Amino acid sequence: MNQKVEKKILELIESSELAFSDPIAENAVHNARKAGEALCKAIIFNHYEETFGEEIILGKKNYKGNTRKSKPNLDELITIVAQENQEEDSKYITITNKTTRDKIKSYLDIIRTHGNPASHNPNVPADIIDSNDLSVTKQALNNLIIWFFENYLGRDIPTELKPFISSSLPIIPTEFKTVIEDKTQIFCGRKFVFNAITAFIQNHQSGYFTILGDAGMGKSAIAAKYIVDNPGTICFFNIRTDGTNRPDQFLKSIRQQLVNRFNLQNAENENLSTLLTKASEKLADSQKLVIVIDALDEVDQEDNGNLLNLPMYLPDHVYLILTRRPYNSDEKRLTLSPNTKYLELDLRKYQDNSKDDIKAYILEFMALPKYQPGLDNWINKQNGLSKAQFVNTIAAKSENNFMYLRLVLEAIADGFYKDEKLEELPAGLQGYYYSHWRIMGMTKKPLPKDKIKIIYVMCALKSAVSREMVAKYSQEDDITVQGVIEGWTQFLQEQKTYQPPRYRFYHESFRDFLQRRDIVEAAGVSLPQISAEVANNMGEGLTL
Repeated sequence: MNQKVEKKILELIESSELAFSDPIAENAVHNARKAGEALCKAIIFNHYEETFGEEIILGKKNYKGNTRKSKPNLDELITIVAQENQEEDSKYITITNKTTRDKIKSYLDIIRTHGNPASHNPNVPADIIDSNDLSVTKQALNNLIIWFFENYLGRDIPTELKPFISSSLPIIPTEFKTVIEDKTQIFCGRKFVFNAITAFIQNHQSGYFTILGDAGMGKSAIAAKYIVDNPGTICFFNIRTDGTNRPDQFLKSIRQQLVNRFNLQNAENENLSTLLTKASEKLADSQKLVIVIDALDEVDQEDNGNLLNLPMYLPDHVYLILTRRPYNSDEKRLTLSPNTKYLELDLRKYQDNSKDDIKAYILEFMALPKYQPGLDNWINKQNGLSKAQFVNTIAAKSENNFMYLRLVLEAIADGFYKDEKLEELPAGLQGYYYSHWRIMGMTKKPLPKDKIKIIYVMCALKSAVSREMVAKYSQEDDITVQGVIEGWTQFLQEQKTYQPPRYRFYHESFRDFLQRRDIVEAAGVSLPQISAEVANNMGEGLTL
């Protein structure tokens, strides 16, 4: 570690202490900004070494070596340490992991926007630095310090700073960490969605904001990205295939998160309305409580009340962001008071807004070390096909569906389409599912009934299940079951926290495909019969 890095680390510690301890809000946020600058400069010195790092920080050169005439401000420092453009040469990427880089950029942007006293007009009441500015700035700095010392440097948190980071906003619940990390591994744009959410929160005292979209349009990814970018957001992901989709589970999780964040007392038996009221009473003047609830369409609820028993009324400064598939009037199941603000954003109406995001996603996927060699090799074999042509064609075939991109690009990289030409690739998510179904031999004559049954038994079980249990429920041998699991690995998520590991469908849209009438009839299966067999096995004592 060079001396310049160590000097900036000392500046970071000193400014952070002042940011956390100064009782004057303007001073605190100003020092948080200085701490952010020191952190960026430490990373630059560490990545570019002392001499060139000094030229960048003094404004003599930019990070590519071109001549400059002024010192970089915090916005430019953030650009240097948190590059967004994956087409850049890897030598300019100071934080290798894309998800981590996005998080760090988000935290630094919070400090930049909230931590600049000069941007606030003390003569305008709405523009005064308030407790919310101070809270989100300190939380962002808290998260940066933990990452910088523990993850980036591999050191303990400095003794001087430990008292200030001992308490922080609640972390993402353990049961949702994996899905949030997975959904934000590659995330591109969707700024029109986040802008709409921000405007809704700014313009209303409270309310419900619902994001509608077909399977694979990125609803869960948007939810996950919002949570990552807004530390302290309360969240719940309905996951039918995990069996995490019941009102009692939802209330238990939300209650625990609210208790942790607001130190609520005697809340063990409170319903959601009461919990939200108690939490809202603890909010500072301009603080907001945002709760993100994903996949409302996957809720398993027997009564006819609001899904997850969501309240008709919301206290001031409380906002619920929901995601769900399009529904008919009977399926909405969200009755609200006329005074409760409600807004829907239907992703299907914003196809043009998604086109650039789709292409950006393809480019980022193509740059992933795991898939780049396979994709480059396939493209090079396509008779002069350029990467630009590849991107444009795949984008068109995707029908603006991010799930399609994830599956098709991975399949190409893994050699699944080694004999197909670009124009022969399937179009749309359902087209991709059928293509895989056909290539895996599920339409051959005679039909591979053993393999088909295994897939449909997993469909009927609905929850994560081990290979051994699939064999018992389907009454097929272990080798055949293992072959099916390996052949359909793209569509399955392995849960290694269980021993032996369990598998579940990665996305509900694949279950939808399996239950399509034409697929069921062609496969020669009886869904009621398979469901009855599964129920009968459960009745005889088989467990998952």
